[in-house]
Amino acid sequence: MSIDPRTPVIVGVAQALQRPADPADAVEAVALMEQVVRDAAADAGAPGLLGSLDAIGVVQGAWKYTDPARLVADRVGASSARSSISANGGNTPQSYLNHFANQIAAGEISAAAFCGAETIWSRRRQRRAGIEVTYTAQPDATPDERFGADVDMSTDFEQARGMEMPINFYPLFESAIRHARGETLDEHRDRVAALWETFNQQAVANEFAWSRTAMTAQEIRNPSAGNRMVGFPYTKAMNSNWDLDQAAAVIVCSAEAAEAAGVPRDRWVFPHAGTDAHDTYSVSNRRDLHSSPAITECGKALFSMAGVGPDDVAHIDLYSCFPSAVQVGADSLGFGFDRQLTQTGGLTFAGGPLNNYVTHSIAATVQVLRDDAGSLGLVSANGGYLTKHAIGLYSTEPPAGGWQWADVQEVVDQVPQTPVAEGHTGDVTIEAYTVMHDANGPQFGLCAARTSDGSRTWGRVTDVAAAESMMVDEAIGRHGSLDADGVLTLA
Repeated sequence: MSIDPRTPVIVGVAQALQRPADPADAVEAVALMEQVVRDAAADAGAPGLLGSLDAIGVVQGAWKYTDPARLVADRVGASSARSSISANGGNTPQSYLNHFANQIAAGEISAAAFCGAETIWSRRRQRRAGIEVTYTAQPDATPDERFGADVDMSTDFEQARGMEMPINFYPLFESAIRHARGETLDEHRDRVAALWETFNQQAVANEFAWSRTAMTAQEIRNPSAGNRMVGFPYTKAMNSNWDLDQAAAVIVCSAEAAEAAGVPRDRWVFPHAGTDAHDTYSVSNRRDLHSSPAITECGKALFSMAGVGPDDVAHIDLYSCFPSAVQVGADSLGFGFDRQLTQTGGLTFAGGPLNNYVTHSIAATVQVLRDDAGSLGLVSANGGYLTKHAIGLYSTEPPAGGWQWADVQEVVDQVPQTPVAEGHTGDVTIEAYTVMHDANGPQFGLCAARTSDGSRTWGRVTDVAAAESMMVDEAIGRHGSLDADGVLTLA
């Protein structure tokens, strides 16, 4: 079939990590970004493509640069490229791909790259060793564009009740999944550990994974000296790991630009379709805590545009900061848990470089598709607390109907929301929960609770013995009394 010259195509991908014996030998994040962008052009077999980049985007990271894309552009010989930096959120790499593909298809640009890097591991060790952590200075530098918008992922009320971080929300979602599936605590822990073992196995086989130590399901499931409980039922081995130095990059261009640059056809991977949407920014307003209307609608639109279904997808990488994210993604998209749901090993084992994980998962999926020509691959991305979502479908074969993209937010916004009862005191019923731990053991329980009229509120079980009982006997459905400070006393 003939290919529209404006058809977007991924031509180059690259990943890198560094873990020097001497932390003084580690390079800064922007140097890793430069490396992977150069490596992606080499992967395309067309280093000269860098000079024709119209845009370079950088995924926001834990560093001090104000316009890192400009530094990368100047270093790789793409000084005329427009620079951008993304908002926070693990959805941004796939959203970047969707955005650049739209611009290429519209004829607004011909070639673009996006990348990201984290050097949290080396910076921590440099500080411990008394080594000054340095960054390339950028006085008064601002990017040409800001990509996406930063929004508050939790409300003041949620934070005041202890719901402050991913390690609080995702294990709480996990309990809601368990209850919806009708599993006992032990059945559920066994199943989730077995799922995570498959992710570990994929990481062991991935040369770019940060942690390649094999773990059995039992070793993942059960607390140990090196694997303490964090937020029940999650041990450390079920949490995203961002203590690492990793980088990844993707180059996407028009078919016409790929031809002109001399990129061999066996490097081409076509984005077929992409979608974006978000669930309610406030978790308190979600319809329930075990599903995602946004992922569901994104998936429906994605498959409809591409004219395929879940069973047609051969290779899957679901966003995997915690097991609950994978389960909600799989259920929403129609994938069974007998499928291999990661191409990297996930954010626990392959590594969770803050917002940039999905650049790695796109890169890994591209390589898998090159080795399995004609098959379909799907990548999902998630930012916040199962909040912001982006999905992409890929193949070495061009899309029959051309690249397509949809923002399905209008449909998602029709889903009924749950009212919030911030000032409620008295009787509540537990809807979902987790028990937070420190190095010494259980600290307190965190609960989502419903009032008699169906509104949602939040409470803390500060009685340690009561919190411990919630790890032995199912607490969802139990009643309790909530005081004005948010302390929940179980009935």
